[in-house]
Amino acid sequence: MARKKDIQKKKPVFQHEAYIEGSGSVVNEKISDTLIKNYMPYAMSVIVSRALPEIDGFKPSHRKLLYMMYKKGLLSPDKERSKSANVVGETMKLNPHGDQAIYETMVRLTRGNESLLHPYVDSKGNFGKQYSSKMYFAAARYTEVKLEKICNELFRDIDKETVDFVPNYDNTMQEPTLLPATFPTVLVNANMGIAVSMASNICSFNLEEVCETTIALIKNPDHDILSTLKGPDFPGGGLMLYDEEELKKIIDTGRGSIKVRSKYNYDKASNCIEVTEIPYSTTIEAIINKIDELVKAGKIGGISYTRDETDINGLKIAIDLKRGTDPDKLMQKLYRLTPLQDSFPCNFNILIAGTPRVMGIREILTEWIAFREECVHRRTYHDLQKKKDKLHLLEALSKILLDIDKAIRIIRETENEADVVPNLMIGFGIDEIQAEYVAEIKLRNINKQYILRRVEEVDQLKADIAEMEEILRDKKKIRKIIIDELKEVIKNYSQPRRTLFYYQSDVEEEEEADDTPDYQVNLFVSRSGYFKKITPQSLRMSGEQKLKEGDYISQSFETTNKADLIFFSDQAQAYKSKASAFDDTKASVMGDYIPAKLGFDEGESLSAMFPTTDYSGYVVFFFENGKAAKVPMNSYETKTNRKKLAKAYSAKSPLVAVIFTQEDTDVLLRSSSGHALVFNTGMILPKTTRDSQGVQVMNLRKKAVLASAETVTAENSADLEKYRAKSVPAAGKPAKELGDTNQLSFT
Repeated sequence: MARKKDIQKKKPVFQHEAYIEGSGSVVNEKISDTLIKNYMPYAMSVIVSRALPEIDGFKPSHRKLLYMMYKKGLLSPDKERSKSANVVGETMKLNPHGDQAIYETMVRLTRGNESLLHPYVDSKGNFGKQYSSKMYFAAARYTEVKLEKICNELFRDIDKETVDFVPNYDNTMQEPTLLPATFPTVLVNANMGIAVSMASNICSFNLEEVCETTIALIKNPDHDILSTLKGPDFPGGGLMLYDEEELKKIIDTGRGSIKVRSKYNYDKASNCIEVTEIPYSTTIEAIINKIDELVKAGKIGGISYTRDETDINGLKIAIDLKRGTDPDKLMQKLYRLTPLQDSFPCNFNILIAGTPRVMGIREILTEWIAFREECVHRRTYHDLQKKKDKLHLLEALSKILLDIDKAIRIIRETENEADVVPNLMIGFGIDEIQAEYVAEIKLRNINKQYILRRVEEVDQLKADIAEMEEILRDKKKIRKIIIDELKEVIKNYSQPRRTLFYYQSDVEEEEEADDTPDYQVNLFVSRSGYFKKITPQSLRMSGEQKLKEGDYISQSFETTNKADLIFFSDQAQAYKSKASAFDDTKASVMGDYIPAKLGFDEGESLSAMFPTTDYSGYVVFFFENGKAAKVPMNSYETKTNRKKLAKAYSAKSPLVAVIFTQEDTDVLLRSSSGHALVFNTGMILPKTTRDSQGVQVMNLRKKAVLASAETVTAENSADLEKYRAKSVPAAGKPAKELGDTNQLSFT
């Protein structure tokens, strides 16, 4: 009998390998369970601990950085600036991220970067600029920082238990969960963040207006916010369109859009427009690139050169003009076509007790007032306990004052040091804390003058304690303290509004001058969807049309370069464009593929195209079920520049043909069963709804469908006569019984 081989367990390939139970096995698990277990913790971390600001106006990364600068003493007026690299290194004790990420956070808080209306960091060195994507900040080893004076309002009384503290990530020190700011920083400085499935975009408001609004809300919860908070105030200035309805929407809901345009002046001597303030949401490079793009495309004239002249004195974009160009009219056009006028989308999404909430300004200030009330209450309670403790100690001094010699004798006659405190407690009837305090008094201070001077504080302490207890009982007194602090902030830190207003009525609304060159063009559309725009001169010199194999020209038109073009797809959608949007070409090229050029949906193809200059006439749609719908061309005219119109025609039955007619005309219809019908489009009433199913114009036999539709022309008139020669009354009835003498039926 053969001996069985010993089956040995496979040994690890490397000495350090270890067997892990279950390793290498495949576990079946629902994807929803996997997402909940693995992705949800990450998503919540991003939302709660990274991307969204809290009611104190800071994200965790900002708060940790500023707090470490405060702990380093960089708020003291006598303290010199510290190297940014040192601050970044210290911040790593609270913020476990890379030095570059922390430094970039600091850059945005600095005065040099100009991102904030009221910067928190006093900076020295190159910190880049918020309004430029190419002005990079210097490395942390070259720049220096300290805290701005306004940070006194962020850290006031932070050591008096006004906010909660929690351990840092490695449990080596404590950090605040919020900063006890004495004014609503959440609205004073802009804050943007993108979390998972949500974002926050808070614009900045003028500090004085915010504080005055907060004071008014404390006094009257129904205060009209718009009467004191005029609108956003951006660090870069600019001119804001004063839209009262939009501002009310932002105040009520926290969502809305604010239009801001650049500020400029015209230098007549050099024939140059100088832009000195731009919208907060754009950059110098974006503006210049867009202007250059429009100039190259021929959509803007009158500009010879655009350059960036930003220097140490501030932002400046210079636009050199050609002779005879009106600078004001040019700027109105630039406002419409470039980021020189831009919108700031508001989305006031803030964490309240760890929960993200989109709130209007009234609700945000109400939450901040409640937060500040708690801070003042906790500070008052902390001070009250300190004063009570001090009073308790001074009461012991009052008792000693009655017999100082007795206290000295007890201490001198006590043999053991440990018995001094118990003997004082027995001798004067005081508790251990008081006895310890008395025992620690220096020998030089055990005199009547010192003790009397200290005891005199008792009356003041009792008055302070009574006042604090009254504050804790009366909410109105807490609110009065908040109001006084807000008034002090206004006095010390308010500054004039940077973003001014313009009203729609102040702007001369002129019709946009159309600079599109106007000349005759020939338009060609192939059956597979290729489009060509050819000038008559080029067409005369051209040979045969170049087309794909099996393709053919299905439509051709003579019109002008300013014509609007409406393309109908096989998915009941219309796409609008302009003839000027296509380049002049030659018959020898393939042309533009319309589904790709206009961004058709996947699987969507072109059915027909018609040019128009005044949107007059009708579009007649013919469907397989024998119905036809006549829709006025002006139904496709829109006030806005919408490129895509859904429900351009009925989708109940497949489309067979589309015919454009300036006035009613005869149309020849053919069915799959070999029948034909001629009728006049005047017999169909126009429909105001684009997706009308139409009316039955041809009765079809069972399983037959409408095969084609075409206008009666000289080319197909011979066909028509052939049908007439073979005509017989349909179903044994005279032709006139089919409805109208203009309607004829043939087999």
